[in-house]
Amino acid sequence: MSIVSAQGSMSPTERRASFSIAGIFSTRMLGLFMIFPVFALFAEAEFSEVTGLQIGIAMGIYGLTQALLQIPYGMLSDKYGRKPLMILGMVVFMVGSVICALADSIEMMIIGRAIQGMGAVAAVLMASVADLVTEKYRLRALSIVGITIGLSFTLSLIAGPVLASLFGVRGIFWITGLLAVMGILLVIFALPKIENQTFQREAGTDTSQFGEILRDKQLLRLDLGVFILHAMLTAMFIVVPLALRDGAQLDVLDHWHVYLPVMLLSFVLMVPFIIQAESRDRMKPIFAGAVATLALVQIGFMNFQEGFWVLFGLLLIFFTAFNLLEASLPSLVVKLAPADKKGTASGVFSTSQFLGAAVGGALGGYFYQYYGYNGVFIFTTLIGALWFIAA
Repeated sequence: MSIVSAQGSMSPTERRASFSIAGIFSTRMLGLFMIFPVFALFAEAEFSEVTGLQIGIAMGIYGLTQALLQIPYGMLSDKYGRKPLMILGMVVFMVGSVICALADSIEMMIIGRAIQGMGAVAAVLMASVADLVTEKYRLRALSIVGITIGLSFTLSLIAGPVLASLFGVRGIFWITGLLAVMGILLVIFALPKIENQTFQREAGTDTSQFGEILRDKQLLRLDLGVFILHAMLTAMFIVVPLALRDGAQLDVLDHWHVYLPVMLLSFVLMVPFIIQAESRDRMKPIFAGAVATLALVQIGFMNFQEGFWVLFGLLLIFFTAFNLLEASLPSLVVKLAPADKKGTASGVFSTSQFLGAAVGGALGGYFYQYYGYNGVFIFTTLIGALWFIAA
């Protein structure tokens, strides 16, 4: 049976592959990010003498192990098959979640988060898209995956506070373990059988191409950008939950009252900018403007720490710029990378993103520990300004 349907659209097999891969991605995204809005509050209450640095490391260390193992997982999947590596990665992710749920110290929590990141199946999933979807519809499949990832991140910010109020933060980690089981079931029963596994340069990472990709100044600027974007996000979430509790006088149960409208409105507000950038060829000024906005809003957080509507407005501006850049950066990498090196360029880009989360968590925690709330935003302002100069 041909993979391409007679009507010229994605075949049932391609649609099934696209949505099952998106579902597997979403189980991991929810598991990793549901703790972001609540972890700092939990850690301060749960672990005696916990430091800001330890909180930051616990939040971001998944990015370090993810960055280190993403490419090895992809290479092993070329040799041993995609599905076995996906299942291995989800099992490792589940083990890390259980360790976090049972952690009786911040050190054990850090180990659990590191093991969660060791289930680094992102590169394997992207390679599976190339295996199961013909080139004609691959961009559409990747768009489905990308939209799902974005929605999962949004849902995680809303679900985290609600689930924490119902089951506690440890309950979130147990739920994360169940999500890993769901991911394994999707791999076994929903993902189509991969019969013709081949290395696709536009979807796979070729280590022999690293040198050329790392010498490309345009791609390096984009790698720096996603590194800073996720460093900023992780550092901010060390103190934003504290600001909502102390500055906006919101119980953790009610934090979703901020995150839900902020995320929905930010998606609406970014659309006109994307249309301007794409249809009127104004990507550069809009991109640079979004980076400048990110840096400036950090100054706002530094100076205006109290009041529900103040924090709501600052978060809305931040996430409008964040979502615009998060959507633009991967497409720019694909657009600027040579045709036979797109997979390698995307691999370096993803690794930069994960490393950004790790560094942002560690340095954000350090600045919070030694310089307090404002110290975190001095750090994020400086890296935002650095990105603007580079961009």
